[in-house]
Amino acid sequence: MRAILTLALFLFSGPALAQEKFIGSNVDLRTSLSFKASDAAVQKLLPEGWEINSPTAGPSKGANLTVTLLEQVLSYDAAGKPAETSRGVAFSIPAKKKGTDSTGGMVFGGLFDSVGTPGAYGVYSLAQIAIDRRAQTGADKKLTKEEHWQLRADGESIEVQIQFAPGVPTISKINANVHAAAKPEFYRIYRLEQAVDVLRSTATGVDRITKFSFKASGDKLGQLFDGTEQLISVTSVPWYSRQLYLPGS
Repeated sequence: MRAILTLALFLFSGPALAQEKFIGSNVDLRTSLSFKASDAAVQKLLPEGWEINSPTAGPSKGANLTVTLLEQVLSYDAAGKPAETSRGVAFSIPAKKKGTDSTGGMVFGGLFDSVGTPGAYGVYSLAQIAIDRRAQTGADKKLTKEEHWQLRADGESIEVQIQFAPGVPTISKINANVHAAAKPEFYRIYRLEQAVDVLRSTATGVDRITKFSFKASGDKLGQLFDGTEQLISVTSVPWYSRQLYLPGS
């Protein structure tokens, strides 16, 4: 089974460009929260020469900040050998380099376990993490799922609780460049396939969430989540399979 999964990870998105360097692959469980926070506060987190590039369509239309809760199930190095898995939360901004067509996510922070810190982007802080997942099927055969995340680091903390009725996920394939806010010249190339279940969206009117709470505190997080932020979308990603590359010189 592991050999089959490894083969699938290498093949699902086709061959890499010759000048790119393959560095590994992973399979995750993810939950993505998209917010519209203060543009001024978000812009301060971007490096010089970059600007906010909010989606103009789709379930996260208008969002300028993404909180990604992730738990790796499988991880492999460039040689296909199993690697340690990590879990945590990453904070990113949809961004664009001014005067160019260069766009992508800009990772500016995160809270992770020891395996995930400081991370490839050099911005993840070590945190204590507790994750509780539950699924219940009633007599009416309706399925309800619940997630409870608690992440605490020195001066920063996140707590998220979501209860929802899962739908039928949409399978999508994406190629994306993700940059580091601390060193914007550095980026990784993601080629991924994922199953996406939009649980709530202000843009599309979808809402299958029966319970939701989000709390964030700390010097950096408190400036973004000061009570004026708006939740734009919540997306469950029960299957996320990704290949990682570094660009050529």
